[in-house]
Amino acid sequence: MPYVTTDDGAQIFFKDWGVEGTPVVLSHGWPLNADAWEAAALFLATHGHRAVAHDRRGHGRSTQTWHGNEMDTYADDLATLLDTLDLRDVTLVGHSTGGGEIVRYLGRHGSARVAKLVLVSAVPPLMVRRNDNPDGLPVDTFDALRQGEATDRAQLYRDLADGPFFSHNRKQDVSQGVRDAFWLQGMACGHRAAYECIAAFSATDFRADLATIEVPTLIIHGDDDQIVPIEVGGRRSVDLIKNAELKVYEGAGHGLPDTDRDRLHADLLDFINI
Repeated sequence: MPYVTTDDGAQIFFKDWGVEGTPVVLSHGWPLNADAWEAAALFLATHGHRAVAHDRRGHGRSTQTWHGNEMDTYADDLATLLDTLDLRDVTLVGHSTGGGEIVRYLGRHGSARVAKLVLVSAVPPLMVRRNDNPDGLPVDTFDALRQGEATDRAQLYRDLADGPFFSHNRKQDVSQGVRDAFWLQGMACGHRAAYECIAAFSATDFRADLATIEVPTLIIHGDDDQIVPIEVGGRRSVDLIKNAELKVYEGAGHGLPDTDRDRLHADLLDFINI
């Protein structure tokens, strides 16, 4: 299987599909892996693009390191992937936690390899409520996730899949198979990696990173997102990025790569092809 090796020896698994066309690199959410982007990768590859999706450190088939389960290292691992494959004029696409990863990549490594950016239900600019971020979510929200991860993560992933992640609790039409796939990918994530990643996606401040972004940026967010509410995520990010457009999916929740697949694929293709 294809891997790249980071400076600290971690093996990062990736999929590389399609022709030698414009590269699109897809970064997944918590606690998932590259399989979460398979439908989009197949769609993009069959439409003339090179689709690359990796398993974040500690997730899926990548090395379950004890250390490095935070945004700076995630971004550096992504840099290793892009540098090793020598990808240029890349469109970076990040869902949820993956949106934080690609934003931090730009903040740390710049945009020399990047042409465009797409944030889907993404965690920036900052999720947790603080004195300087009064509109964030209370820390109790994330403490509950950590408690669930620590005590019974198998049930936590089942509850998320059957509830807010896909808005199945709002009666959106998500199959049992999709929910089972979420659970399976979650259980393939290392226990420490999954626990530490909760702090990474909730408490990392991306505001300075967003201010440095100059590439064209598309922000896609559902206005019924129960995981990253649009007022915490998309609506605030569009105000902090110089050249950004916000597309609101009315009535949509968090798991857009599955719940709004056809619309998302079309929007991605249109934006990449401009």
